[in-house]
Formats: sequence, C-alpha cells, structure tokens
Amino acid sequence: MNELQKMLEYDETFNCVQCGYCLPACPTYKVLEKESASPRGRIALVKAAAEGKIDVTEHLASPIDLCLGCRACETACPTGVRYGTILEGAKRTLESKRSHKPLVSSLRRFAFRGLFPYPGRLKVIGGLFWFYHKSGLRKAAGALGITDKLPYHLGEFEAALPDVVSPFAYLGKRRTVYAHGGKPKAKVAFFSGCVMDSLFYETNRKTVELLAAAGCDVTIPHMQTCCGALHAHAGELDQAKELAKKNIAAFEASGADWYINNAGGCGAMLVEYEKLLADDPEWAERARNFVRKSRDINTVLADLAPLPFCKPIHKRITYQDSCHLRNVQKVSSEPRQLLQAIPGIDYVELPGADSCCGSAGIYSLLQYDTSMKVLDQKMESVKKTDAVLIVTSNPGCLLQMRMGIQRENLQGRMDAAHIVDLLHEACGL
Repeated sequence: MNELQKMLEYDETFNCVQCGYCLPACPTYKVLEKESASPRGRIALVKAAAEGKIDVTEHLASPIDLCLGCRACETACPTGVRYGTILEGAKRTLESKRSHKPLVSSLRRFAFRGLFPYPGRLKVIGGLFWFYHKSGLRKAAGALGITDKLPYHLGEFEAALPDVVSPFAYLGKRRTVYAHGGKPKAKVAFFSGCVMDSLFYETNRKTVELLAAAGCDVTIPHMQTCCGALHAHAGELDQAKELAKKNIAAFEASGADWYINNAGGCGAMLVEYEKLLADDPEWAERARNFVRKSRDINTVLADLAPLPFCKPIHKRITYQDSCHLRNVQKVSSEPRQLLQAIPGIDYVELPGADSCCGSAGIYSLLQYDTSMKVLDQKMESVKKTDAVLIVTSNPGCLLQMRMGIQRENLQGRMDAAHIVDLLHEACGL
C-alpha cells in the first residue's frame, strides 16, 4: 500500500458494500440529491483517488467539503463502515495537497495556532463583542447596513448570537465549586472549551452550578485548552494531537472521577483522543484512560437524578439532537429523560430529531447554501411540533436553530436554549 492510500484510509473503504442504507440518513444527499453528496458516493470517490483513477484535489475536494461530518451514516450502516475515519483521512490528504492563497493561509494559521488554543485570547474577543453590543455600535452597524455587507453571511450569524456577558464576569470565576448539602457523590472536572467559555459563558457557569446542585464537587482545570475538533475537521491533525496531549495532562492533574463536557461537538472530539493518539506509545494509554472518564453532562445528571427541581416551567418544548452527541458519544435518551422530568413541561418529540440541522462547526459559514437548505428542511419539522422552545446540547446547534427561527420569522413566538439553561432554571438556581 502506497503513502497516498495510507493517508486516504484505503483499507477502510473496502468495508463499504455500496448497499445505499446510508442514503436516507445523509442530510446532504437529501437536499442535493446527487450520489457524490452521499456517504456511499464519497467513499467510492476516495477509493478511486487512492487507486489513482481520479485526481485528489480536482475530483475529491468538493464532495468532501460538502460533507457535514454528522456521521449519521455510521448508525445506518449494516457493515460498520468507519466513515468518520475515511472522512478525516480525506480531509488530511486534501489539506496536504492544497495551496491556499497567502491571506487564507495567514487566517488559518492565526485561527488554528494563535487563537483557538488560547482561551484567554478568545475571552478578549468576547469582551470586544460585549462592548460592540453595549456601546450601541451593533445597532448603528445594523441601521447603516454594514452587517449585511459582511462576508460569509456573518451579519445573519451575528444576529443569532446570544448576549455576551461582561468581561468582568470572568474575574469572579472560581476554579472549584463544592457540592450542595455535604458529602459529594462524585468529584468531577469540567471541560469549559474555547468558544463555549467566551460566547456561552453563562451556560458554562450554570453547568458548574447544576453539577454542584446534583451533588458533585466541581473543579475547572486551569491548563485546559481547545478540544481540537476544528483542527481535526480542517485536516490539521498534528495540531489536534498537541491540543489533546495538553488536555489529557491538565485533566489527569485534577484527580477527578469524571471529566464533564456540555458541548456535543467538543465531547465527540474528547472521546476520540484514544484513536487520535493510538500510534503514540507515550500517550496511547493515557488517552484511553482519559476517554474512559470523559462524559457528557446529560449522562451524569441522568445518573444523579432526580435533580432538585423546584420551579415548574409551563412550556411546550422539543429537542434537537446534536449529531456528535448522538452518533459519536451515543447519547440520546438521557437528554429526553431530563427534559420530561421537569415539572410543567409539555414535551413533544421532534420528527427527524436525529438528522443534522446543518451547523457542523464552521460548515454553515463555508457551505452556507447547503447548510441553509438542510436548516429549512429541519424547520419544517420544528413548526409541526407547535413548540415554543427548541432545546439543544451543542452551541453550534443552538446558533443554527436560532438562525432557523429568524429565517421563519418566528422571533417572539419561539426560542432556542441549551438544555443546561433550562434545567438550571427549573432547579431555581
């Protein structure tokens, strides 16, 4: 097997028998209706590229870039094809062969090496965004039409962002929060993430408070960094591995029983550290131990139930699965159990909740048209529920659903929230 075939995970492609069971599970195939936009078609193209029958950059780039990476195909596949492995191999290969324009290269280098690995720098950006909101600049930019002229439809996404907390809120952030009511049921370490802690700081704060109310001593490891998901999805595997090692070391030092995350996408990356570092003799066993202790917030709260609910919430709600929470971490029943346990809640299941909303990290920026087609299809299902609140377990999904509410002109009649925010409210914290 030659080097190209190794990079493209050629051996994995033989597990696909081209049966087509993945087609109805694939969001891009459903909206684009072409074989190259399906898992089966992409695997066939990867195999052809590995065999030298087609050119990697000319024929493989567009189909791979159009993939959401939701991995719903893996749950539908009867032969156990590891599509995620094939996809990451294709992205890594494409990145090694692409020649970016100088500006693009500089922006990638800044984002992947100078921004996401440093939570403090992201907090500075969050602080600037807070000032932009509070100073009146946001209203002025909207009135003058400046936000409408931003590239990558950034104006639409900016409008969907939640209010960012004051940078002064970070000053009182505690590194350890103790369980309510005496002896803790568990000692946990919280993964606060990079984007989550800068743009969704309130959800992180409520996560810690909720864990403490459920009986946990919670610590927040100081030396943690970005999970590396954005790097891995962009083909920057070496950088992703370095970030994984830093996180493993930081959480090992916490001495916690469990490592808790509250973002489906981040959690999916954390539980794949074992695969990411499998060939590193120094880190392979440490990565395995890290993965064994990594858990999504929903699974921990479900285990510690009943939660101390004290405030009925009389709303009709529905729940949209995070693809990486459901398909990679295999968590789907726990969020529903928690939501249905809230006093006063009228829970209605969302048709196709297990299908992607079209967010997929920065996919909605880079592949806007396809992302919005997937979202519009999702919103048709949402409207059938008559829910006034869409609950999610991932920041990207949350922003995407808020975008969907805007596109359907449902502001004031419908909202979207992270599950932690709703549980926190119901506990009267």
